[in-house]
Amino acid sequence: MQLNLYNSLTRKMELFTPIDPENKQVTFYSCGPTVYDYAHIGNFRAFLNADVLRRTLESIGYDVKQVMNITDVGHMTEDNLADGGGEDKMEVATVRLQEAKKSGTLPSDVDIDPGDPLAVAEFYAQAFIEDAKSLGIRVVDDAKIDASLLPRPTNYIPQMISMVQSLVDSNNAYVASDGVVYFDVESFPNYGELSGNTLDALRSGEGGRVSKETQAVKRNPADFMLWKPDATHVMRWPSPWGDGYPGWHLECSSMATELLGDVIDIHSGGEDNIFPHHECEIAQSCCASGCDSFANYWFHTRFLLVDGGKMSKSKGNFYTLRDLVEKGATPAAIRLELIRTHYRSNANFTMQGLKDSQRQVDRWRRLAQWLCEHGDVKIDGDGPLQNTVQNFKSAMCEDLNVAGAIGFLSEAVSNYAVDSVPESGCGCTTLRDEYNALLEMDSVLGVLNLCDTACTDSLDVSKIDCLIEERLSARENKDWSRADEIRDELLAIGIAIKDSSDGTTWTRIVQ
Repeated sequence: MQLNLYNSLTRKMELFTPIDPENKQVTFYSCGPTVYDYAHIGNFRAFLNADVLRRTLESIGYDVKQVMNITDVGHMTEDNLADGGGEDKMEVATVRLQEAKKSGTLPSDVDIDPGDPLAVAEFYAQAFIEDAKSLGIRVVDDAKIDASLLPRPTNYIPQMISMVQSLVDSNNAYVASDGVVYFDVESFPNYGELSGNTLDALRSGEGGRVSKETQAVKRNPADFMLWKPDATHVMRWPSPWGDGYPGWHLECSSMATELLGDVIDIHSGGEDNIFPHHECEIAQSCCASGCDSFANYWFHTRFLLVDGGKMSKSKGNFYTLRDLVEKGATPAAIRLELIRTHYRSNANFTMQGLKDSQRQVDRWRRLAQWLCEHGDVKIDGDGPLQNTVQNFKSAMCEDLNVAGAIGFLSEAVSNYAVDSVPESGCGCTTLRDEYNALLEMDSVLGVLNLCDTACTDSLDVSKIDCLIEERLSARENKDWSRADEIRDELLAIGIAIKDSSDGTTWTRIVQ
């Protein structure tokens, strides 16, 4: 089975062919978070789609080496500018937390020195890793064995300085009169190929968005920063051009090259990364390596909307993973809700959609448990799930058609009544084989095996169990009024119960 993937660079669907087809090795670089705060669900949509792409490749036999950076320096607040204007986001974070500490509003869970940017970065990096792990993002598990797969730019400063020096030596970069090292975009004829920008358009549009002083020292308004000397910057390192810090675009090029090679198979990110970040990465990477390309396939996820609009704290529709978990959502439901809309379409996140995803996950989990419990039961021929695996993978191999794949899976699942006892057939396959087929498909979706214990950490589980026991006693005594009152009490704290011949079970619902 082969993967057809849309390539943002060529703007067309292409048959995926790795650099090393004989060994089926794939190199994959994903732009990760800047750890100045908790990652929000819009960030995670891009990370999860990259994870689904990786899982799809692995499901058809590829061995994927994925790297995801965790940016801890140099990412500027005005990152829509190639030059990276504004302030370093890590420096902004330290100021924000210092002010919160002075005012007594520092969150109780932030146990760090707010004046130490590396401590702030590490705190939010660990928070991201915890969140990503709970959502089943595989590169996080890989990093337990090889920490370099989640690289921090602050650990690769020598490689960045070396790349800048090579670009200066090859006349692809220059030191301006203000001491800043800029990449000369006119030295790379393909600049703008990924984003569709032209130098003429950039020349006319950039001037009013950065200071006149900066424009005066640049050869072209679109030239972007590689290294900025700044003796006052809170995070700075010695370099041939003075103590300072690297440009944001430089970081990913240096780390991807160091960890994966001069040319890689796939590079992913959100659509906001296309320009300027990825455009600049291509230019500096190709000029530094002398290769014609940096990544052969570019994979970009469209923006996430919330309730039909842009996510905003002022609108009250801004969510981190932790916000949703606090409302009773499970990581499995959040993951499914964020991946079920095609990555090249804007997804619209709603609480109702999240509830629907939770019901879908619950249905699959009940079936998985039922198949496992009756695993020894023989069936006639291959079961519906086994017959669906091929169609499921075919859908995923058509540019990650998740909705189509879920449609095939849901149709197969509808063949089973999990409240019944299955009749044994005379075939040589069993319901255990059906269970394995379900897990094979879920290895791509990645929802069934997610641990949802984090969602019950804030609950008084013993109280819930006591209420359920009291309700069972009321039912036995035919005190239906009290039984209904207890059901309502549980619903009020976000707990739904289900009665069956095996007893009463409960799940947490989204509030």
